[in-house]
Amino acid sequence: MVQVISPVGLSEKQPQVWHTLEIGEAIALLETHLEKGLSSNQVKQKLAKFGTNELTAKKTKPWWLKFLLQFNQPLLIILLCAGLVKALSGSLVNAGVIWGVTTTNAIIGFVQESKAEGAIAALAKAITTETTVIRNGQKLRIPSQELVPGDIVLIASGDKVPADLRLIEAKNLQIDESGLTGESVAVEKITSVLKSETPLAERKNMAYAGGFVTFGQAKGIVVATGNNTETGHISQLMEQHTDISTPLTRKFDKFSQNWLRVVLGLATLTFVVGLSYKGLQDALEAAVALTVSAIPEGLPAVVTVTLAIGVSRMAKRNAIIRKLPAVETLGSATVVCSDKTGTLTENQMTVQAIYAGGHQYTASGVGYAPEGEILRDDKPVNLNTDKGLQECLLAGILCNDSNLENKDGKWVVVGDPTEGALITSARKAGLNQSFLAKQMRKLDAIPFESDYQYMATLHETPIGSTIYIKGSVEAIFKRCTLMLNTEGQPRPMDCVETLRQTTIEREVNIMARQGLRVLALAKKPVPDSQITVNHPDIDTGLIFLGLQGMIDPPRESAIKAVQACQEAGIQVKMITGDHAVTAQAIARRMGIHKNGSVLAFTGAELAKMDKAELAQVAEEGVVFARVTPEQKLRLVEALQSKGEIVAMTGDGVNDAPALKQADIGIAMGGAGTEVAKEASDMLLTDDNFASIEAAVEEGRAVYKNLLKAICFILPVNGGESMTILLSVLLSRELPILALQVLWLNMLNSITMTVPLAFEPKAQNVMKKPPRHPNEPILSSSRLKRILAVSLFNWVVIFGVFEYIQATTGDVNLARTMAINSLIAGRIFYLLSISQLVPNLIAKMDGTIQENVDIPAIGLGILGAILLQIVFSHVPLINEVFSTAPLTLQQWLFCLAVGSPMILWATVVNKLDPPN
Repeated sequence: MVQVISPVGLSEKQPQVWHTLEIGEAIALLETHLEKGLSSNQVKQKLAKFGTNELTAKKTKPWWLKFLLQFNQPLLIILLCAGLVKALSGSLVNAGVIWGVTTTNAIIGFVQESKAEGAIAALAKAITTETTVIRNGQKLRIPSQELVPGDIVLIASGDKVPADLRLIEAKNLQIDESGLTGESVAVEKITSVLKSETPLAERKNMAYAGGFVTFGQAKGIVVATGNNTETGHISQLMEQHTDISTPLTRKFDKFSQNWLRVVLGLATLTFVVGLSYKGLQDALEAAVALTVSAIPEGLPAVVTVTLAIGVSRMAKRNAIIRKLPAVETLGSATVVCSDKTGTLTENQMTVQAIYAGGHQYTASGVGYAPEGEILRDDKPVNLNTDKGLQECLLAGILCNDSNLENKDGKWVVVGDPTEGALITSARKAGLNQSFLAKQMRKLDAIPFESDYQYMATLHETPIGSTIYIKGSVEAIFKRCTLMLNTEGQPRPMDCVETLRQTTIEREVNIMARQGLRVLALAKKPVPDSQITVNHPDIDTGLIFLGLQGMIDPPRESAIKAVQACQEAGIQVKMITGDHAVTAQAIARRMGIHKNGSVLAFTGAELAKMDKAELAQVAEEGVVFARVTPEQKLRLVEALQSKGEIVAMTGDGVNDAPALKQADIGIAMGGAGTEVAKEASDMLLTDDNFASIEAAVEEGRAVYKNLLKAICFILPVNGGESMTILLSVLLSRELPILALQVLWLNMLNSITMTVPLAFEPKAQNVMKKPPRHPNEPILSSSRLKRILAVSLFNWVVIFGVFEYIQATTGDVNLARTMAINSLIAGRIFYLLSISQLVPNLIAKMDGTIQENVDIPAIGLGILGAILLQIVFSHVPLINEVFSTAPLTLQQWLFCLAVGSPMILWATVVNKLDPPN
């Protein structure tokens, strides 16, 4: 193994074999001294070679280039072209308006991109601290940035691990590495050599940068700093996998490119044909009018407003959107990859099963709140008769270094979550920790040590001094010679091995299959004169008291949310750093499955798979346990390679690359690290999976409203374009001018379309499967809808213009009435696709299911009418836009011409239902 590494190679990349080396080998390779550490000269040389212990981000583009690149989008290019056309035709004000829209969109994109680049800076903060180091034989306190490979570092409870360390000495050391590995419980550390295939979460002889020491103390040798640490490796993964486009942006890009080709083709045709019939000026005016009419200038504003309203709605349901396109992306998700701890579960250890005095008990209630009771055969227990249970609970509350506190109405554990669960289970039976601590004073204790797998405390009790012990079943049971019965009386364990293999082992297996973490409890009476406790005191002669099985239970709301997602055709997968057995048990409890199966794979198994195998397993698997950050990233990529739209949740540093790669990254707003939050598209303020389901529901509703908006805007552009093209081909007067088109597209369209963003979600929105990821914005049915409504609009504009011009000879009046007739038809069309009328009827009947914003569509229609009154009757507008005032009869005529849209829309809605 030693030949694999050389001191020269250390500068390139952190070796993955430090956990397999003897301490002496590591010291020799790093050219350091166990007691004296590095010399000053060695530190200088290594600083020059390895650099400072901090993360460095790759060079980014200058801000001005990033800003200019925001304009490199087909839809914005179309708008820029429209502005250029207007500027060339002399309408500088109108050109300025269009360019203002494009610049606003670019600014928004630039700001969002700048915020996202905070991820590497947040990673750097994750490992920046001060640390104690031994150099030149002396203890020094230095900034962690000055550490180099080979430094001897001392860490103790409360410290942040400053770099990746190979542990040399460890005394009762426990480190919280949840931010890196996803492991929900602090890891007990050792110094012995481990096998090469040991996964990251189980490398107990290593301490990784960013970890937090929760208990004990240790000495370690620095094996990696800065970008070469595991945290640095994650930062490199984030840089290599840049933000991918969302389904919405991809679809809009494709839509815009196709639309651009159509517009340029029609404009060229119009110009060429117009040039053959008329002069250059008239041909240019026709081409300009068609170009402006075909470009949906108001669409970007409508899309932005619709997404922003979706953001507001999601925020009310505990989902904060950081990037606007994420609103729609979540609605199109086909797979949700969720972390387990705190997202699907309560993140509060809870005792659920107890075995004592030969009987099984269950504990109701969830979390650390002492609410619930201990049940035997579904009946509350009485400790006066269940003495065996009483002794088991008493051991759990006395052999304990933690306590519970009520902070702001919420019960929290101060100390170890496992010990907090034991205190809570005892309180449910009526035992009070504070009272017992005074009545049974603690005299001495043996802290938990991984080598012994138990903890022991010595207490003064009314019946004499007693040692209470808790630990693993294997460590406790072999030391027991007696056990308590239901009445609390000890009885001999003559056939200990037989009993272990039958009764006790059966109970342990029952709990383990439920994913419970099992602790055994025991006691031993000692002489009253004994005031200390040592390991030999508990080598034998213990009285077995029972077992307590605990788990971080699933959230009830999350169980319902998982069911709702699966009914909506969304796969739910659990990707966690926790144990496979525990994760699989939680998945079964929550009903997470794929075709009734709960297949589980470990990180070790994934590491042996090629891309094709991994893609297949990613689709079939439900639980992925003990996975590394890189494997999380590979799983997301594998699902995306299968065409899935992936939503990924996470809270730790280890989740950041996968969050960034996913179509939508979802970080925990409460328990999440800053790194995870910066890499995400969305934050959950309550860290609850149920909020994801709610956000998916809102996202689907937003997409539906977006489609309504698009199908409402484009027929106007279609009708205008068809009118202008036909007029040119027939060598007729243009029924609508470029400036009038701009009025319709920028003011009237936005006024009437934005209210569609306030449309409530359909009741069956979560009963339908996800739409196909490759479904275009303009599907065949929507394209038929747009063409059909465009045809009606063309008939209205062209027909009214020709009729009024022929009967009055007034071109301005003809154009004004043609446009107002078009608006009348649009109002009827808007009513046909919105939920205004059905909701008004439902509200009057008292059958409406939720409080919806009914006035939005009404206000939009009222706004459109007022705009057209201004358009027709304000002298200044008449002069600028070449319009004319109308009489009451002429207004009624326009209304009558637009009314057939009611029947036409009924036919269209059957071909392509709007909801």
